[in-house]
Amino acid sequence: MIVAQFLIYLQHEKRYSPHTIQSYKTDLLQFSEYMLRTFELSLTEVGHVHVRNFMVSLLEDHVSENSVGRKLSTLRSFYKYLSREGLISSNPMSLVKAPKVPKRLPVFVDDQKLDVLLDSGDFFDDTFPSVRDKLVIEVLFGTGMRLAELLSLKESDVDFYGDTLRVLGKRNKERIIPVTKVVGDQIKAYIELKTLQNFNNKTGGLIVTDKGAPAYAKLIYRIVTSYLTNISTQDKKSPHVLRHSYATSLLNRGADLNAIKELLGHASLAATQVYTHNSVERLKSIYKQAHPKA
Repeated sequence: MIVAQFLIYLQHEKRYSPHTIQSYKTDLLQFSEYMLRTFELSLTEVGHVHVRNFMVSLLEDHVSENSVGRKLSTLRSFYKYLSREGLISSNPMSLVKAPKVPKRLPVFVDDQKLDVLLDSGDFFDDTFPSVRDKLVIEVLFGTGMRLAELLSLKESDVDFYGDTLRVLGKRNKERIIPVTKVVGDQIKAYIELKTLQNFNNKTGGLIVTDKGAPAYAKLIYRIVTSYLTNISTQDKKSPHVLRHSYATSLLNRGADLNAIKELLGHASLAATQVYTHNSVERLKSIYKQAHPKA
């Protein structure tokens, strides 16, 4: 099956993460089912008109422009691969444009609110699940790492002497992220507590479930959403919000944009520059509150 061949190509040639490959697979299966159901066409028989029809149907179903754009990006990669392999005579994506996506500023949580959550002593106790939950928040906010990077983090990736974490990012690109001594000590205390649980299923993964199994995405989402609800009324409360909070906090404190780019593992500076808009909006807010002529 050509989808399976493409996914193998993404895994071995492009070195995409399992999470990314699963997203590609989901998009392609959805598109394939739509083409069979609506036009009785296989993936190699599709034309640009059919792709546009698929795009319109998604928008009519109130799928966001961002999600539609991502699905079209999947199809571009897929049909570029088929074209290069000589499996299609013409690329149906060549005449398809993605819908315009409205620019949105990254959602973040204010530093002071996160300080209340992590330092007040009102939200966490000494039980293993609570210690783990606090560490999840601390590491996500203290390093800006992605959810997939947190899930792949191993105990052996922690350098307690250098106060750093070794992170495997997108396309298996490795980077080193510094952490504060406080966070380093919390990781050490968590590992010691985890050892005392005597879990049967030993895993090298740093973050585990209440029963010692490797942590999974929905667990981290539940942890982050649950605790952020205590300090924030904003709708979005995902692990990525803590990544945005990390970057915004660094920028507001004068960190160099290129340094933030490296810490976040961005491939280009353009991806990091979006956080400057948050900083500008913050300056405007301060000006309006403080300046007598505002």
